[in-house]
Amino acid sequence: MASTGDLVRTFETLLRGDVAIVGGKNSSLGEMISALAAKGIDVPTGFATTSAAYWRFVDANNIRQKISDLISEWQSGKSQLAETGQAIRKLFLRGDWPEDTATAIKNAYCQLSASAGIENLSVAVRSSATAEDLPDASFAGQQETFLNISGEAALLTACRRCYASLFTDRAISYRQNKGFDHMIVALSIGVQRMVRSDRGGSGVMFSIDTESGFDKVVLINAAYGLGETVVQGAVNPDEYQIYKPLLNDLKLVPVIEKKRGEKQIKMVYGGEDMPTRTVPTSKAERASYVLNDEEILQLARWACIIEQHYGCPMDMEWAKDGITDELFIVQARPETVHSCGDAATFKTYNVGKRGTILTKGLSVGEAAVSGRLCLIENARDISKFVDGSILVTETTDPDWVPIMKRAAAIITDHGGRTSHAAIVSRELGVPAVVGTGNGTYVLHSGEDVTVSCAEGDVGFVYDGISEIKTKTVDLTGLPPTRTHVMLNLANPAAAYRWWKLPVDGIGLARMEFVVTNAIQVHPMALVHFDLLKDQRARKAVEKLTIGYDNKPEYFVDKLSRGFAALCAAVYPKPAVIRMSDFKTNEYANLIGGEQFEPKEENPMLGFRGASRYYSPRYKEGFALECQAIRRLRDKMGFTNAIVMIPFCRTVGEAEKVLEVMAENGLTRGENGLKVYVMCEIPSNVILADRFMEKFDGFSIGSNDLTQLTLGVDRDSGELADLFDEQDEAVRWMISTVIAQTRKTGNKIGLCGQAPSNHPQFARFLVECGINYISVSPDSFVAVKQHVIVAESNKARLGSDASATPSFL
Repeated sequence: MASTGDLVRTFETLLRGDVAIVGGKNSSLGEMISALAAKGIDVPTGFATTSAAYWRFVDANNIRQKISDLISEWQSGKSQLAETGQAIRKLFLRGDWPEDTATAIKNAYCQLSASAGIENLSVAVRSSATAEDLPDASFAGQQETFLNISGEAALLTACRRCYASLFTDRAISYRQNKGFDHMIVALSIGVQRMVRSDRGGSGVMFSIDTESGFDKVVLINAAYGLGETVVQGAVNPDEYQIYKPLLNDLKLVPVIEKKRGEKQIKMVYGGEDMPTRTVPTSKAERASYVLNDEEILQLARWACIIEQHYGCPMDMEWAKDGITDELFIVQARPETVHSCGDAATFKTYNVGKRGTILTKGLSVGEAAVSGRLCLIENARDISKFVDGSILVTETTDPDWVPIMKRAAAIITDHGGRTSHAAIVSRELGVPAVVGTGNGTYVLHSGEDVTVSCAEGDVGFVYDGISEIKTKTVDLTGLPPTRTHVMLNLANPAAAYRWWKLPVDGIGLARMEFVVTNAIQVHPMALVHFDLLKDQRARKAVEKLTIGYDNKPEYFVDKLSRGFAALCAAVYPKPAVIRMSDFKTNEYANLIGGEQFEPKEENPMLGFRGASRYYSPRYKEGFALECQAIRRLRDKMGFTNAIVMIPFCRTVGEAEKVLEVMAENGLTRGENGLKVYVMCEIPSNVILADRFMEKFDGFSIGSNDLTQLTLGVDRDSGELADLFDEQDEAVRWMISTVIAQTRKTGNKIGLCGQAPSNHPQFARFLVECGINYISVSPDSFVAVKQHVIVAESNKARLGSDASATPSFL
């Protein structure tokens, strides 16, 4: 007879070094209870069966040699995986419990129930393999979990089924691929008190961005009910992103993103015959967030504590008790994809001519592929999958892994970034677009498409085969330079793609892109919604603003969070945010915009930029822009945000704009706020010293400056040959304003396309003494190399060569 301690261990007695005894999952639970409870992290208590208990069950039923023989037959090709797995599982399911093992489990369960003061306590029964949750291999989803198990008989049945799940087809296949010996891997069973998340919510949390590997954010997925729906990818959950470096300041709310998921179903408690069942969510649940800001921040802080304790990025599961409103961590394991990556290099993908967008969802990975679709709606039809094609299905579970690794890409109807499809695709390095909602409806087998996950956190499925260019970027050998090289970025969804680049900040963040893509509505149509005449526009606005107490708040919230993602990508380095610079015809294209915009013959030189901000036509809209920036800096904490005013024609206009900004809580100099102005009009050059009295810096917009210096419409096909940013007159303008600005001590940079299109143009700018150059991400390395060469050749560097300009 084995002693109870050899067969069962309470979580409180376990540490992470006990993987060989109780597996990765259970040893990690014990570690958190032992080491992190004092830091406020709540983990539901429980117990684990040991690896010795597993082998005792195997030998008591005389099945060790039978398992070995069945595995050998499969490895030699004498049997199929499906029949091998089924035969081994039957050996376990038909086995009897050794008396001492069954007694140890029942006694531990009785004690757990007694400590809770509940007879036949409801527990979660989870599998924990001794080769599980290692830093270089994730066995997530390979074995079974059983929820809401109550009573000794039901518990022993669930435990037997856990043992059998060590030999599911996907588990056998995964161990074989990873090189683990099937006959030395044992299984521990974790029995953990259930959290009443069936009445609350649950989900998954990563201490790293799952797609880019950006290590400064926590990613949380959340849905109502028990967590299996999130893990299985059966729902499109809420998604929250939190910026880790600002979490310690309790006055701040650094929640970068809050994306409300559809959450159409939830898993709740069932009856004796069926411990859990899936039911539809209410309309109110679908329209609301699972977690409030306080709960989001609490979980994010816990993620940071757990990551710091383990010393590596972590993948965690959490649950909220709907009765007590308490939060719990129910699992934690090392993240296995980006933590093993190479920080010195990364690959970029560029999709050429694109076809029509057929569907879109959340992107997994950063690659793009073209190929032929293979639609498989049911796991029974997996054998029909064509190797190398693009898999389309509603959702995946671990049974799909054998074909997922043979797919060129994966498209699912349901699931978030932490769904099974996303986790497995990420680990396999296969691009996936998950949560499309309609992929199996609008796509069909045999259709040629391009799957692009290279454009940020939205993944696109385009009609037809596109040309895809790949480039490996080597970041070694790029030393710091005196002339800062920054990025032009517009899309917050793609900001984290470039976090590995050794940039000096963001030199141009365009508000127009955020408004067009994330907001879509004209700000005045939100301020004056009651006056909006277009009924289609009214319906569109109503739909977009669901969940917001007032419609202008929708604009402020979306805009502030969009810029938060950009600021977070480079914090604490500067991020220069250009206030809106739509032309009237572009503003009119926004939802509800036509009613609020004048019609102009030449919008390029019309009612744009600074002139709008103090005008009665748009002053209320600009107030919303200011509110968003103020929230970004003061509430979220991104004080690295610098405001930039575009198309400011006169010094008097500059004064009016600064006055309106101050009225809306943005006063130059307060809380470190710097205000820059675009240099894109000849008057900006001519009166540079006067403009610099009003602003902290200049950013040369070489496109507009070239247009107005040469009198050439930059969009004119007939005059394309005359539009040249390297023209002698344009260079004179640029060199003159740089020289003037250096006299006043203000900062000056350039954010036009010239250095991106012509990296050698960067040498001219360095020779002029510019402070920073802002370029598109794909040209960063080339421009940086030109700057390095130019600075090394610049004879006048001398004593100030080591001085690095400071922006903040």
